[in-house]
Amino acid sequence: MTANPRPDETAAAGLFSAGAADEATGLRDAAGTGVAAEDGVDHTAAVDEDELVARLRAAGCVFAEEEAAVLRDGDPDPGRLAELVARRVAGLPLEHVVGWARFAGRRILVDPGVFVPRLRTEVLVARAAAYVRAGSVVVDLCCGSGALGVVLAAGAEGPVELHAADVDAAAVRCARRNVEPLGGTVYEGDLYAALPTSLRGRVDVLVANVPYVPSAEIGLLPAEARLHEAPVALDGGADGLDLARRVAAEAGRWLVPGGRMFLECGEHQAVAAAAALRTAGLTPSLHHDEDLDVTVVSGVR
Repeated sequence: MTANPRPDETAAAGLFSAGAADEATGLRDAAGTGVAAEDGVDHTAAVDEDELVARLRAAGCVFAEEEAAVLRDGDPDPGRLAELVARRVAGLPLEHVVGWARFAGRRILVDPGVFVPRLRTEVLVARAAAYVRAGSVVVDLCCGSGALGVVLAAGAEGPVELHAADVDAAAVRCARRNVEPLGGTVYEGDLYAALPTSLRGRVDVLVANVPYVPSAEIGLLPAEARLHEAPVALDGGADGLDLARRVAAEAGRWLVPGGRMFLECGEHQAVAAAAALRTAGLTPSLHHDEDLDVTVVSGVR
């Protein structure tokens, strides 16, 4: 379970799940430039570039050129490329097709059905990263692919103790592939119930990229999210804040004195989310990013 697209997120049928052209560029750059065969011939030429772009554009892909580069560079074999293109044209998120997403400068493995980390969530990670030190205990609830915890751990000035949890079994399997190479541990279960009790009172930084789309607005989400990501990663309950309230209610039992929690929500939900943290005994603060139109709510124990 992880964060969700806002119901008013603009996306055509083929728009990147992350919703930004620069993510397309990031995927392309990270993928490389393709590999020529031993005979020195670039066999990717067997798939006409203009035709590839035209197919993607006809399917509704807003950033067709960028997506074509990602697909071509990700697998230069013409037969395999044709298969990838067919899956993309059929409506699968690009990240599910190629098996990874670019997030905060890192390549995050993303399995089919697992929530794709969004560009706007980098705002939350940047805010939380300011409080992660060598030796910090970091918990990533509703972790999805594990992207948030991975970026926080990888960017710290020294090793951290990383724990992540999700209620969705597919997300847990995916997160383990991202988190365990950094020495972290991923648990399957519902929020804090998944964590070992030995973590109570020890957590320095808690990130929870909870779903926050109201149940009645799930139908307004882009098809890529609605059809290809787990419903539990999208549905935030009646007003979108069910999970946010649950995370806030117990955060104080797990944070160290002075420890901080961070979550993401819509701007119109910020006051209610901050109130939930305050009710739980935390001191809340709000940060709104105008460029990405996202609000980060944090609380200090």
